[in-house]
Amino acid sequence: MSTIRLEIVTPERKVYDDDVNMVIVRGVEGELGILPKHAPFVTPLVISAMRIKKGKEEQIVAISGGFLEVSQNKVVVLAEAAELPEEIDVNRALAAKERAEKRLAQSSAEELDFKRAQLALQRALNRISVAEKK
Repeated sequence: MSTIRLEIVTPERKVYDDDVNMVIVRGVEGELGILPKHAPFVTPLVISAMRIKKGKEEQIVAISGGFLEVSQNKVVVLAEAAELPEEIDVNRALAAKERAEKRLAQSSAEELDFKRAQLALQRALNRISVAEKK
């Protein structure tokens, strides 16, 4: 079975670097499946769970936005944040979810604060969902 190289990089560290069979990720236009020898392209990513297929195993990574680039049988994800399920602190994610929900419940919140709270809630829910799939 042929493979494609996958690198997931954040500003802090390299989260993943290995040959895989398939990458499934959600871009702004929808879900994408990337196989070996895929045509080159670049797309922005949304907060979502990225799936990595290697052999008969599947791994999930929590991605908090960023960009995906495919070129020369290589996929590079430049993410604002990325975490493997075992790295996620579920209690911290639950606390972030509660804080975001409280901010969203405040009707007097400014538009900028409201948008920030929405994004924080999306990130927290994504992290909780990925952690539960360990």
